Amino acid sequence: MTSLTATSKGAATRDAIIERAYEIARFSGVEGLSIGPLAQAVGMSKSGVFAHFGSREDLQLAVIESAATRFAGAVLLPALSQPRGLPRLRAVMHHWFEWVRGNSGGCVLLGSVTEYDDRPGVLRDQVLLNEQRWRTELRRAIQLAIDCGHLRDGDTDQYAFELYAIPLAVHHESGLFGYEQARRHGDTAVERWIANHSPTA
Repeated sequence: MTSLTATSKGAATRDAIIERAYEIARFSGVEGLSIGPLAQAVGMSKSGVFAHFGSREDLQLAVIESAATRFAGAVLLPALSQPRGLPRLRAVMHHWFEWVRGNSGGCVLLGSVTEYDDRPGVLRDQVLLNEQRWRTELRRAIQLAIDCGHLRDGDTDQYAFELYAIPLAVHHESGLFGYEQARRHGDTAVERWIANHSPTA
């Protein structure tokens, strides 16, 4: 086996471990991850898992980072294909709602905020970094809509806060009352928000 083949196999194994750990974290939280049960779930020894992750914390970090990458790929990247302004901002919200649909059993990103918001350390630092990156992207989409004349000029931090609250409500209502009802409320809330912040409002 060449060193390149070994490296590729090692990367594939690591990805498989993260994939399984991500699914466990969806339902049990990032704090619910443990090397022993995870090793059993992927058919490896504990030492085999430790060969890819030096500690439980390293594994947890990898799962949180994986969640952020998945979210960006599902929500942000598809929206970037839309024209700047309201078409792109609406696409962000649409794909965000679709993310909620696909993560109705549990969202690692939302769960990690609850788990680590009051626990200083590298895990909280990564969760905070993920949130800051996403809010930056959301503010950028809002600013582009303002620049295009589609939204009234205003505080983009406040605008982002208000828009961010809608998918959070959709996520919680979806689990309690069903996704379809939550999605209707979410779509209506977005359109009402846009109308209220229109330059002609």
